[in-house]
Amino acid sequence: MSWTDLARNGRILVVDDALENIQILHHALREEHEVLFALDGEQALQIASEQQPDLILLDAVMPGMDGFEVVAALRASPRLQDIPVIFVTALSQPEDETRALEAGAVDFISKPFNVAVVRARVRSQLTIKRQADAMRELSMSDGLTGVANRRNFNDTVDAEWRRCARAGLPLSLIMIDIDHFKLYNDHYGHQAGDACLQVIAAAMKGCATRPQDLLARYGGEEFILLLPQEGPDGTEVIANRIQDEVRKLGLPHAASPTASQVTLSMGLATAMPPLEGSEPSPLIRIADANLYRAKQSGRNRYCISLGA
Repeated sequence: MSWTDLARNGRILVVDDALENIQILHHALREEHEVLFALDGEQALQIASEQQPDLILLDAVMPGMDGFEVVAALRASPRLQDIPVIFVTALSQPEDETRALEAGAVDFISKPFNVAVVRARVRSQLTIKRQADAMRELSMSDGLTGVANRRNFNDTVDAEWRRCARAGLPLSLIMIDIDHFKLYNDHYGHQAGDACLQVIAAAMKGCATRPQDLLARYGGEEFILLLPQEGPDGTEVIANRIQDEVRKLGLPHAASPTASQVTLSMGLATAMPPLEGSEPSPLIRIADANLYRAKQSGRNRYCISLGA
């Protein structure tokens, strides 16, 4: 089985200060899964952040940061809090299992462990995680266009605002509106309008492909593009790219007073998030105001300004 296939079956991080335990678990799981390992809690958190495992098998008693502290750190991280953890530990009292489950673990296996039981518990938790991931993806996506929905955007922009503030990096937004979309629906019908939204969304999504970029449907025919770590110059490049891609589509819009094909108006805004006492809502308002300016000045264009 290839590494790609193993990763698809589940990436598992084994954390134990005893190398012999890691070797046993690696041997038990390596034929079905990609297996990573860490010898202490600090290394486990670093690997979890970099590799995003699907499941962590965690020893409770380790020098330095113990397993309970590792779980607490995972649960405090927005990026890592949904990774399920199975304690695999020499602790065996009922109160130990209760403490582990109350800390946020999904299962508890006492040493010495049965390899077949470990395999079965791992498969079960990976199945549960895949189902939860699928449900989460559905709840955070727009049902028509497949891009992120407004709830997803609201959660992500808050997290990225804080991350950019800590790193001293800019954050940019592009608010996007399909020009005269009501006239499009009235002229071509709502089914054609839905198809138009889908095609436009796909074209825009291909214009910003970094992992941190997020295109969301903001409401109706309005979209918003979140661009962490991007300054005004790069944001303008992406805005021009979007205009070019939509122009290439050549979608007819016979009812538009602006052009004979579908066009977009956009409002751009960039800010350097401060470390304390701020939130992204003023930047969203600036992008929205710039979108209004673009519409008022003739549509089929963008307007830009820097945020606070």
